Amino acid sequence: MTIPHFTNCGCSRRDFLRKGLYGVGVTAGLPLLLSRTTQALTAEALRGTSMETNPERILVVVELSGGNDGLNTVVPFGNDEYYRVRPNIGIREAEAITIEDGFGLHPSMVGFERLYKEGMMGVVHGCGYDNPSLSHFSSMGFWHTGVPNGGEPLGWLGRLADGAYDHDAQGNMIVNIGTRQSLAVQARYHQPLVFNDPRSFRREGSEAEKQAIESIKPDSDANPTLDFLSATATNAVESSAFVREAAAGYNSPIDYGIGGLSPQLQRVAALINADMPTRLYYVSYQGNSFDTHVHQADPHARLLTYTADAVRGFVEDLKRIGRADDVAIMMFTEFGRRVEENASLGTDHGTATPMFVIGSGVQGGLHGQHPSLTDLDDGNLKMTTDFRRVYSTMIEEWLGYKDSASILKGSFESLPLFG
Repeated sequence: MTIPHFTNCGCSRRDFLRKGLYGVGVTAGLPLLLSRTTQALTAEALRGTSMETNPERILVVVELSGGNDGLNTVVPFGNDEYYRVRPNIGIREAEAITIEDGFGLHPSMVGFERLYKEGMMGVVHGCGYDNPSLSHFSSMGFWHTGVPNGGEPLGWLGRLADGAYDHDAQGNMIVNIGTRQSLAVQARYHQPLVFNDPRSFRREGSEAEKQAIESIKPDSDANPTLDFLSATATNAVESSAFVREAAAGYNSPIDYGIGGLSPQLQRVAALINADMPTRLYYVSYQGNSFDTHVHQADPHARLLTYTADAVRGFVEDLKRIGRADDVAIMMFTEFGRRVEENASLGTDHGTATPMFVIGSGVQGGLHGQHPSLTDLDDGNLKMTTDFRRVYSTMIEEWLGYKDSASILKGSFESLPLFG
């Protein structure tokens, strides 16, 4: 194969490679990916939009960015200490949505009430990790990598994709819907598809760049670098077109509510309905939405309404399209809030917090031990469930990949969240 010249686009071959095909972010994965054979690279990229008639299980991870106040989300109204330390912002028992003796949901979470009472929601108490950080950046990084205080460069979902799914036979195993890629989906082999608005999910490039791409013609004796770029370019174009068409053609009568996660989860439903081969979806709130330091009551209530309505709508939509049995949702935040309310009628950065697992196969109810409200660590809850036990449960019990220890860099006992 003749290697094309790139002088027409005003860039050197090195610049062309760095630009990554019309802005498709492949640069980070090039050194490792290029060590594979040309055939494998081409197969992986070109198969990114293949259809499957018998889809496997799907995991949707929902991130509540900013540190959601778990004590006002799953309310321990049976504990007098809760009202002693939260005399102004505590949720009164008469207002809470009772789910179990002594516990209730925030009154704005009507959508979650229905899911819980249908037995489709498991709530895991007191999730966290040893030596917790109160920094948004650091703590979220630990949840994203699944390796607290470890300096791991890859995300737990990225490592899961690399370990559980064939590197060469499947593409687009991870979709991250958001304005930027999360560390959680950073992989060695399975590069995630990242977009926010499907309508603008395209990068056409200049005519000169297009001509340069089109001039790369892979063959059996191809240069691995150029073959990879050509295959990735093809997959990028096909995948972006597939996403746009799936989203544009999806009309649902289900009400997802407004704001927050609603548009993102509707896009996930559209891709699932279109038989996208993706097994791992990642969605999140933008910014530190749940960072409620000041006058928490009203904004927190709105956020929880948006969240519960969106997740409930998503589950109803999955039922409507016949895919509810294939999908489980795991929801987390990077830390909870301090037990005591602050002088500004809000809450400051804390530690342990509940996680939520939702789906038709979930063993509903409360799981784990609720942290003590009096035996504290400098005013913060003590973790009772390592969050990696929930990750391990989703990996092994839901997705069926039995070597969670290799993904999580340690062995963590699963929880009884699935039958």
